Amino acid sequence: MYNEELTQFRAETVAWLEANCPQSQRQPIVRDQQIWGGRRRVFPSAEAQQWFEACRDKGYTAPEWPSEYGGGGLSSAQAKVLQQEMARMRCRPPLYCQGLWMLGPALLVYGNEAQKREHLGAICRGEIRWAQGYSEPSAGSDLANLKTKAEDCGDHFLVNGTKIWTTKADEADWIFCLVRTSDTTPKQAGISFLLIDMETEGVSTSPIPLISGESEFCQTFFDSVKVPKANLVGELNGGWAVAKELLKHERKMMAAFEGMLEKPAMELLELAQHAVGVDDSGALADDELRSDIARHLMRETAMGQLGERIYRQGKAKQSDPRLPLLMKYLGTSEAQTKDELILRALGDEGLSMDDPTVSLGLRKMVKQWAFNKSLTIAGGTSEVQLNIIAKRALGMPSAEGKS
Repeated sequence: MYNEELTQFRAETVAWLEANCPQSQRQPIVRDQQIWGGRRRVFPSAEAQQWFEACRDKGYTAPEWPSEYGGGGLSSAQAKVLQQEMARMRCRPPLYCQGLWMLGPALLVYGNEAQKREHLGAICRGEIRWAQGYSEPSAGSDLANLKTKAEDCGDHFLVNGTKIWTTKADEADWIFCLVRTSDTTPKQAGISFLLIDMETEGVSTSPIPLISGESEFCQTFFDSVKVPKANLVGELNGGWAVAKELLKHERKMMAAFEGMLEKPAMELLELAQHAVGVDDSGALADDELRSDIARHLMRETAMGQLGERIYRQGKAKQSDPRLPLLMKYLGTSEAQTKDELILRALGDEGLSMDDPTVSLGLRKMVKQWAFNKSLTIAGGTSEVQLNIIAKRALGMPSAEGKS
């Protein structure tokens, strides 16, 4: 009976997508046309707005969140069907937001009812854009070494300090932060989790130029910022538990990040064949590059099978908690491998991001290669992720306090 219900849901989903997703939103993702939430939200077109609003009203910006908080209330099996059909029809994501990917799932576990009511619906409706305040100049991999302090002042906290690598903080409306609320306990036990409105007096940002020529990241400063006690998520000094819950979802998002990015005009193998040429048998003319591309494609296929295995285990309530630990490390490293293979195939044409004599498509590929260097740092460095895998999956020791 369950399979019959899922088959019926698939048919209804296809019909809904056909009726509500315009053809212009069934095209490869274009970075400048991504829909980010927030008070300053701008739609690239009327049809992009139409698609977003249809998904918002259906709860499909957050399909598995409870409907009372603005989500779709779907089961994991139904959400997977929706994802499959959107991928098959090449529907663009209706909304991009760190609130969707990271904060929301953590609030569903640790937020109180007032916090859920205030923030989850606003995230689903694309009304608020969130930034992440975790890393600091002296607390990157050793996240528990953070120094940003929140002083208890009765009805509010007074926050002083700085965060770094805060993605698009200059465009965000709110930021979720880890702050130190006790200096007399072990490092992890003295951290709390706060929600801070970026318009609060004393909050400022400074963009950080990247090798891609852009400034995706900022340094964010807190100078005697008053934060209401109601914005504390979880227990006082209990922020490390909230942080770990959020990081699970961040690493899951990072593993699948490539699927949310603008794609090259040609797939890797087609690009290599066009750039390098083929031999008399039709195979890629560069033997070494051909072998490296084949290995990369096999690893990508294996990752897809691992993802399916994790999903099936979860559905059967037989999850192996060690397997998801691999996904962030493998997904981000393989995305960088793909970028390197693209540049190898491009040769001299892969040397410039700004040369107007090189096509815009090729310049975008080089910019993407430069930006994606951050993927194995964001969400916990690959080195730290290997420590976590060693400890939790293999039972080996790892350094205390690493995120």
